[in-house]
Amino acid sequence: MGPIALFDKSFLQSISLDEAVWFDRFFLSIVCPVFYVETLADLAKEPSARGPAERTVREIANKFPEMGGTPCGFHVDLCIQDLLGFHTPMDGRIPRPGGRSVRSGTVFDQTPEEAAFHRWHEGKFDEVERVAAVEWRKELSELDLAAIAKELRALGIDGKSCKTLEEAREFAKTIVNGKDKPYTRLTLAALFFHVPPHLHPRISAAWQQSGQRTLNAFAPYAAYCMTVEVFFWIALAAGLIATERPSNRTDIAYLFYLPFCIAFVSSDKLHRRCAHLFMRPNQEFVWGIDLKAALTTVNAHFLKLPEAEREQGIVKFADSPPAGNLVADLWDRHMRRRQRAEPDEKLSPQEEAKLVKRFKEFRKQATLEATESAAADDEMISITRWVRKKRGSWWPGLFSSHVSWAF
Repeated sequence: MGPIALFDKSFLQSISLDEAVWFDRFFLSIVCPVFYVETLADLAKEPSARGPAERTVREIANKFPEMGGTPCGFHVDLCIQDLLGFHTPMDGRIPRPGGRSVRSGTVFDQTPEEAAFHRWHEGKFDEVERVAAVEWRKELSELDLAAIAKELRALGIDGKSCKTLEEAREFAKTIVNGKDKPYTRLTLAALFFHVPPHLHPRISAAWQQSGQRTLNAFAPYAAYCMTVEVFFWIALAAGLIATERPSNRTDIAYLFYLPFCIAFVSSDKLHRRCAHLFMRPNQEFVWGIDLKAALTTVNAHFLKLPEAEREQGIVKFADSPPAGNLVADLWDRHMRRRQRAEPDEKLSPQEEAKLVKRFKEFRKQATLEATESAAADDEMISITRWVRKKRGSWWPGLFSSHVSWAF
């Protein structure tokens, strides 16, 4: 697995199944809630020349990153926890939801989102999903961005007060993180993230204990998400983002998950214009069309191997991407030095059997009570995944289709 990559639906739709296999192999990808909801909403679309909506969703689900895809917590839930004092790191680590604590680590089972994509690629859709898809697309179609922009312009936010996207970002930062009236901004955050009323006193007390700091100092992730949101509405009012496409509202939501990745892969023009404004120096935006071309090159490279070698499975022969393409460049820029040139350590059949046994024993441990603590040493994280035996032209080559990764 390579750099942590956030991807959007436009990118996954653009690549072939074989290319999706290599994206899954060489990146640890973030499956954010926006991608899940966008894919689900396609169920409510009218049939196209390519066939019914179910076919479109099946094609997307078929490319779902099974080996390295990691579902991410919903940004609203993470923001509420941030306001309560339980901060989420914003340095490229993925806040995976769920997980149960055991004596020697944490066990993650398959999430509902992962289970849904597994069903979808088999053409199995629950009725509740179809209803949700219709409702979500209805909400999106009824969103009048032009009317909202008009109201904001009435407040003095227009192309004269804000002429560039960079200015819109700085304007948003000032609004969210200003030093005057910090409690008012905290109240605004509680409203923005729909914090349940019974949590308001706890948030207020935590803020008081912190020294009544500015929002970005008290709850960095909540402040970040508010900044992205305010930036969008300012840019909309200033005419820097088009009001004709209601889907822009959904597209901008991908930026809420930028703090958890190293690279953001997208073929969306709005992302290309805006994502870099909210990235750390060690992050980069990757144009999806360019990465697709690189994955095509990678696929062609490995197809040249003898069939007998390919049938062993990609985990046996593809430790890292070949040189001379964007995938390899991203590895060299963001992975440990020389990692691409260092082959993974191979396990013998006996070692694999021993490892499987250890996984099973680890996962069978009882969940710790709230008052119990895990062991300080030998801590493991187990993540269960369902991986198909063959996808497109390729065999994963894993020792089980029901895989537990441990770290």
